[in-house]
Amino acid sequence: MAETLFTGIAQLVTPAPGPQRGAAMRQLTALKDAALLVRDGVIAWMGHEKEAPRAEHTHDLGGVAVVPGLTDPHTHAVWAGDRLADFEARVEGVPYEEMLARGGGIRSTMRATAGADVTELVRLARPRLWALAQSGATTIEVKSGYGLAFEAEVRMLEAVRTLQTLLPVTLLPTLLIHVPPTEGREAYVRGVCEELIPKVARTRPPLATAVDVFCEREAFQGEEARAILTAARAHGLRVKVHADQFHAIGGTELACELGALSVDHLEASGAPQIKALAASSTVATVLPGVTLHLGLPAAPARSLIDAGACVAIGTDLNPGSSPLFSVPLALALAVRLNGLTPAEALTASTVNAAAALGLRDRGALAVGQRADFLALHSADWRDLAYTLGANPIRTVFVGGQALKEIHS
Repeated sequence: MAETLFTGIAQLVTPAPGPQRGAAMRQLTALKDAALLVRDGVIAWMGHEKEAPRAEHTHDLGGVAVVPGLTDPHTHAVWAGDRLADFEARVEGVPYEEMLARGGGIRSTMRATAGADVTELVRLARPRLWALAQSGATTIEVKSGYGLAFEAEVRMLEAVRTLQTLLPVTLLPTLLIHVPPTEGREAYVRGVCEELIPKVARTRPPLATAVDVFCEREAFQGEEARAILTAARAHGLRVKVHADQFHAIGGTELACELGALSVDHLEASGAPQIKALAASSTVATVLPGVTLHLGLPAAPARSLIDAGACVAIGTDLNPGSSPLFSVPLALALAVRLNGLTPAEALTASTVNAAAALGLRDRGALAVGQRADFLALHSADWRDLAYTLGANPIRTVFVGGQALKEIHS
């Protein structure tokens, strides 16, 4: 790849490389009148433009702010069917149990997704992921979890593998053990541990990089989750946990005990969970789209940061609880709903979100990091957290190449 010097940067703003905790999440490097040298898709130099080295090519960005590419560490972007009837019923006050009785709810998504082949799942998911990419997401995690039947879960992961070849951003697949069957629960968990996880892990390359489990009263209980996560680790896969969305039943503590990459949701977390996360290496991923769409209490991100935890932000893009197709909007909502400062929200959406996926080579503008970065419309980076209803991103760069140029 050619060597390119990016000039015309009014503000270059970035957190330090690697996950940031507590007060460090507010500490950003901000350079005015900056330049960025990219060589072979990696940042080779950064500093003031007047001190920039020569390069084969120069790209003038025109006096705008530049920040690292965003990471979305929690999406369910592969699904079939829709939940529009559920949405209408919910705003009319219909209880979720009644929606299930009508054939709606998450089971309706699972039926539709299980009935779709890989080609259809790819067709449906591609524009969703492209929307996230255009919003500034240069790395995106994509979960399974709507299949229930093992063959359907595998099809979802195969769809992600195909999507990896069709989109220029990084997609990381996660096997999500989401909802137990209505009958044969014990046998299902045993099958997940002895059949599904080994199958996913032994495929070359593995169909998933991590296993996630929903630990909740209406989903999987603590010992079931422990068995699933232990099996995942035994087969070389990393682990994550959905926990404390509605009730705190020990999922967060289990995630911290097992050294999970992240524990996500946390709307029902209290002092014990905050303490556990602050004392662990596990990233606390908050999902403000769920708070907005379902009216749930906001996850206690402010308290988590003040306690010294590492906090990340995700969209939780899914049909039922967070139809959110913009990472900057998730960032902006985290400021308004979860109490983060703009600086903390940028850190949470970059290096900390990457850490929630086990990645340390992106999320910061520093020598040796991937050259994934965003040129805003504005000369002030704070527009990223301020803007609602419009995309604050002018150009997305992946490995130093503009997304629109890669995609054309």
